[in-house]
Amino acid sequence: MLGFPWAGARSGTVIIGTGIDIVDIADFRAGLTDALKREVFLPAEIDYAESRARPWESYAVRFAAKEAAMKALGAGLAQGVSWKDIELLRRASGNLELALHGRALDLATGKAVASSHVSVSHSRASAAAVVVLER
Repeated sequence: MLGFPWAGARSGTVIIGTGIDIVDIADFRAGLTDALKREVFLPAEIDYAESRARPWESYAVRFAAKEAAMKALGAGLAQGVSWKDIELLRRASGNLELALHGRALDLATGKAVASSHVSVSHSRASAAAVVVLER
């Protein structure tokens, strides 16, 4: 025990992957085209971003979350994971969650992923995301 009263409270839970990514928003905005939006983001992600006052920030943070999820899975584009295989959803509570599809879902299932945790943040200069996958 490490001296934390909650340590061991969730025995059996194992972290099987973590990922982090940071995006420079100015660079991302400069390269953000309609073609890129269609290639990387699902319709609900586009709808959400476009509803925001500074949509490029929402796109950047979603891009960072997709990159972080690929790192947590230990696989990316070279392993057949598509940008659209990873979706960042906003729950009614306002919390974010990942939805995996296609190859990303296959990989997560193969690794017995039972839950995912995602945290994102952005300033006007950068967007960051962390993803933790548990079994």
